[in-house]
Amino acid sequence: MNSVVASVTQSIQERSKASRKAYLDNIETLAAQGKQRAHLSCGNLAHGVAACSSSEKKSILDFTKVNLGIITAYNDMVSAHQPYVDYPDQIKAALAETGHTAQVAGGVPAMCDGVTQGNPGMELSLYSRDLIAQSTALSLSHNTFDGTLLLSVCDKIAPGQLMGALAFGHMPAAFVPTGPMATGISNDEKVSIRQKFVAGEVDKAALLDMECRAYHSPGTCTFYGTANSNQLVLEAMGLMLPGSAFIPPTDPLRQALTDKITTHIASVSTSNHSDKALAHVMDEKSVVNGLVALLASGGSTNHTIHLLAVARAAGWMVTWDDLDALSDVIPLLVKMYPNGSADINAFQQAGGVSTLMRTLSQRGLIWMDANPVYGTMEDYLTAPYLDEDGQLAFTPAQPTADPNVIAADDACFSTQGGLKLLSGNLGRGVMKVSAVAEEHRYVKAPARVFNSQHDVESAYKQGELTEDTVIVVRHNGPAANGMPELHKLMPIMGNLMKQGLQVALVTDGRLSGASGKVPAVIHMTPEASRGGLLAKLKDGDEIEVDGLTGTIQVVTDIENREAEPVDISSDHIGYGRELFGIFHQSISSAEEGATIF
Repeated sequence: MNSVVASVTQSIQERSKASRKAYLDNIETLAAQGKQRAHLSCGNLAHGVAACSSSEKKSILDFTKVNLGIITAYNDMVSAHQPYVDYPDQIKAALAETGHTAQVAGGVPAMCDGVTQGNPGMELSLYSRDLIAQSTALSLSHNTFDGTLLLSVCDKIAPGQLMGALAFGHMPAAFVPTGPMATGISNDEKVSIRQKFVAGEVDKAALLDMECRAYHSPGTCTFYGTANSNQLVLEAMGLMLPGSAFIPPTDPLRQALTDKITTHIASVSTSNHSDKALAHVMDEKSVVNGLVALLASGGSTNHTIHLLAVARAAGWMVTWDDLDALSDVIPLLVKMYPNGSADINAFQQAGGVSTLMRTLSQRGLIWMDANPVYGTMEDYLTAPYLDEDGQLAFTPAQPTADPNVIAADDACFSTQGGLKLLSGNLGRGVMKVSAVAEEHRYVKAPARVFNSQHDVESAYKQGELTEDTVIVVRHNGPAANGMPELHKLMPIMGNLMKQGLQVALVTDGRLSGASGKVPAVIHMTPEASRGGLLAKLKDGDEIEVDGLTGTIQVVTDIENREAEPVDISSDHIGYGRELFGIFHQSISSAEEGATIF
């Protein structure tokens, strides 16, 4: 095992002793109560089975049988979640053969950042994760279940479901993915059309035509953003079946995998003290395996927030310093957009998660004695297929089929992982260095200070951005306005870079997995609205961004300057935002997982 990976794991374990013990003590209390629905009154039970068929009623009222709770994020607007429409019936049919049952315990909201980007709804996106965690816990609180199946794929939804399920960690739980849509157009064409539209070189009809060809069918979006990072990381953590993350929705293998994880969770949910209970699967080694897989794949920066919040829900105290230490020794082994031109389907064809895990294992970078929900970690070095009889089988993972997408056994795309922690007098933030060319990782230039991405867009259209500059977008942190993703900035800044300008972005907002080639220091803490030095910046202040050494600082002396007053109250009203006041008041910093818990 790599010594740094081992050291980081030990550090997490040591600093988490009290919080992890408190979590496990609570879980043991729940497990010691035995079969949950055995404690329900006759009236409680009658309500719980009232809508069931006679055979389902008989099984649920037989406490020797297993009843699984399905938490679904189905809606038919989010492409990755549309296939879930049929999953509950498929799950119930698979269980009926063994006399077990499942019920849809509840549905959770599933918003699409791709729809809300640049609009007020995006300001609720990050908050939705904790709301989903609460919804998951509320759904499972009926206490009629022995195990949990989590139906979600995308951005905040999967982390939120996991956080909620961890409150019921005495039960086994697993994710049931849907898989990606087929490749539409190349990512290079997508970026080109977007930049041309921003520059006024193509009209909106051309832009819409391109977007509809890129996002065109059920399944996950094909670029390597937060949704697909979720799936890769969750598989690496052992929270779904091996090799199951990126099988397309229409592939017959997809249904076989769904049936298999269903019957498997039922089989490990017969005991009140299962070693496959979620609390025990989510040990410190599982958490570190997820962090390593994120870095090795160049995954979404959103997970510098989500994985911290998820870990804390299981009693593990993970920090940005842990990620930074790992990133120094975890090589970049995958090139997918925005780190390269390939998409998730090309990654799957090159060998997918199974091949990546094989490579990480060979290099001593993952814990092979972690406790996955299915089998052992050796099983996660295999890939699923249907044999001649149409039965699910697994075969050992092979070396990469495309060394331009997944590195060969003796190669890497970078000796360091995809993320870099930057610290200095402006605070701390994260840069996705895997997507930024080395010559663009250092920028020293005067600041242009904005409080909204829309203001940057206006300045660009008015021809104001014509010199080397560090664009600062502040008051976009978790407490200010929900930390919306600032994707309107990427085509603009990409065009500025094409013009030969040295530019960088510094913000307390987010950019996610699609941050691309622009050097961007995001998630800055402390955020401007909570006393961060960003609030004191003015146009012309010289800022140095160094993604090579990991430093960020304002060179101009502004310590004694008064912070510029900014009224952001209008961002808290309208489009339902007024209902989320508790989040503005109680949410923690990005470095602490941006959570209200």
